[in-house]
Amino acid sequence: MSAPATPPSSNPDLDAMLARVLGKDTADAAAPTGDPAVDEPPAAEPVDPAEQRCGYVAIVGKPNVGKSTLLNALVGQKVSITSRKAQTTRHRITGMRTVGPTQFVFVDTPGFQTRHGNALNRALNKTVLGAVNDVDLILFVVEAGHFNLADAKVLSLLPANVPVMLVANKFDLVHRRGDLAPWLRSMQERHPFAEFVPMSAKAPKDIQRLFSICEKYLPQQPWMHDPDDLTDRSERFMASEMVREKLFRLTGDELPYTSTVIIDKFEEEGTLKRIAATIVVEREGHKGMVIGEKGEKLKRIGTEARQELEKLWDCKVFLELWVKVRSGWADDDARVRSFGYE
Repeated sequence: MSAPATPPSSNPDLDAMLARVLGKDTADAAAPTGDPAVDEPPAAEPVDPAEQRCGYVAIVGKPNVGKSTLLNALVGQKVSITSRKAQTTRHRITGMRTVGPTQFVFVDTPGFQTRHGNALNRALNKTVLGAVNDVDLILFVVEAGHFNLADAKVLSLLPANVPVMLVANKFDLVHRRGDLAPWLRSMQERHPFAEFVPMSAKAPKDIQRLFSICEKYLPQQPWMHDPDDLTDRSERFMASEMVREKLFRLTGDELPYTSTVIIDKFEEEGTLKRIAATIVVEREGHKGMVIGEKGEKLKRIGTEARQELEKLWDCKVFLELWVKVRSGWADDDARVRSFGYE
């Protein structure tokens, strides 16, 4: 855990903030349950439009710091896929949550890419930059006690005219919490953060606390969405994302991140949804990894994706998967756009 070579000069406001965020309430935060719906904020009740607040909150950070896990916990339902593989999130995912008089419109972004300057990564970085310049508040997510060059690159891109909150995620993994104070001081030297929020995205108490902290930064204005809405993404999009999540989780580090999923057919027959999708890989050898021996890997990807979609939509799903090779697609701007990347 790094700290500045010399202690920053005394700052009463910073001292007060540190005392607040590292006080008893934070230390006693609820243990992770793994279920974002547990102890969730109460459902929205009718609110006078004159008292309503509504605004956009961008969730940004380097790959694999827990941005999508945080979004899902804030929304109370899975709207953004997660895996240990870096660069899982590729699109600007919007999730909504209405709590009391305030409607939060959260924007999950891809992790900013500093390596591999191909067409896919250029599209992902463009998505990040577009998101952070058009919001009311930015949640800059880092692992509590850690900060490296990749974090610094993302931080350098944040606009000066939007308040930024430092979300020190995975706080539950910090063994000596007293060590976090010098690290937070060093972070404030890097950027004038509006708030520090040490937390765990898997702790319901921490999620509720984050809602209350964010609320005051959103403007007073009528809600933009129905209070029951959770995302602006289509079911077709969610189907492709769910397949891609299972693809990455079940192939581990063997399969390059450039693999993607295209929905070829999405039909509804009463309570049944029929979906046909193609997994696109860059090499013939990758195709074998996805299919597996006697097709067992592909079958498992399809089964797990189907089960999760049935749970998400509460209906029966028929899912058919194919695998095709499209060599060099991630370096081809036109093909990247054709596959749905902005």
